[in-house]
Amino acid sequence: MTLAKTAIIGIGATEQGEIPGQSADFLAARAAAKAIEDAGIDKSQIDGLITCKPPMSPAKVGTDENIGQMLGMNPAFASTLEYGPGAFSLHLADAAISAGLAHTVLVTYGTNLRSAGASFGGGTRDWLTLAGLVHIAGPAAMAARRHMHLYGTTEEQLGWVSVAQREWAQNNPIAVFREPMSIADYLASPYVVEPLRRPDLTMISDGGAAVIVTTAERAKDFKKPPVYVQAIAQQSAMRSDQNADKLMRPWIKDIGDRVYKQAGLGPKDMDLVYMQDATSVWVLQMLEWYGFCGIGEAGPFLAEGHTRPGGSLPVNTNGGQLSECYMWNWMHLYEAVRQLRKECGPRQIAKSEVALYAQTHDFYKGAASILSTHAG
Repeated sequence: MTLAKTAIIGIGATEQGEIPGQSADFLAARAAAKAIEDAGIDKSQIDGLITCKPPMSPAKVGTDENIGQMLGMNPAFASTLEYGPGAFSLHLADAAISAGLAHTVLVTYGTNLRSAGASFGGGTRDWLTLAGLVHIAGPAAMAARRHMHLYGTTEEQLGWVSVAQREWAQNNPIAVFREPMSIADYLASPYVVEPLRRPDLTMISDGGAAVIVTTAERAKDFKKPPVYVQAIAQQSAMRSDQNADKLMRPWIKDIGDRVYKQAGLGPKDMDLVYMQDATSVWVLQMLEWYGFCGIGEAGPFLAEGHTRPGGSLPVNTNGGQLSECYMWNWMHLYEAVRQLRKECGPRQIAKSEVALYAQTHDFYKGAASILSTHAG
């Protein structure tokens, strides 16, 4: 295992679901305050601030200027990511610290998409939307069909992504969807875009989340056990439709190869796995590309129960975006840190020392981190 340069020393999150009357910036600030308290740090010790604009938000929402003012901070380094889901924001914090721009960085995000009545469906703009591809459900359904065509994957096998995550969510008090769901219940659900059903797609929700990142050397000086950022890697696929076999997203394997090599670890060393799941199809694909099963074997792997509670590979133990909440992969990071700190109560995984935290932005780019309780 390589020597980590940075570590997470504090995390915070608001309640999740529907939170009327609270702006996205206020939710981000609330989460930040919780992370500061969790770390046992004074905000004067924080010299970096990274914020993230929620999807479809007005121009100034989510900016470092708004949130920094709310928190009463004048950090040396401040930045806002236009597309800043959890994994990409964490990587920017790591890079800023490694470059010497700051030594302790607060990273925070808030969204009120549900209360604001936001819709991820697009209007009629081009031939794709005229054909019904108005949001991610359409392309994801095509990706699922492609996997089924190539490897014989069945709808029931895909359904175990959603069912397993619902089982995890039942032990998560902040999860939006906690009612039991069997594979029979899943198969009885109507299609949204065939072969995808409602449980295959994330909900829209409100909430806030935050982490505090510092140098590995400073990490032991704070209140909670540090969680070290052992390795990070990214890959873009900006050519989109020009890429070979776009629907299957083979470029994800490049991220896995790099992040494992950097950490000096492999798939068998991961105790926990967190994969962004805007759709269940992304989990199906990432299980293969990150090496947890062979290419084309994710369907049987899921059906055998490996990702369920008690299985060999705990995946999205919070319930993920399919059952816990839609927070752009931020709550996956929150859960990963809590699991590594042994704070998850009835869903706590006994052996929890190393976690893979992975994300994709649909067909455009991806990021992964390896988190550990050991500095290296």
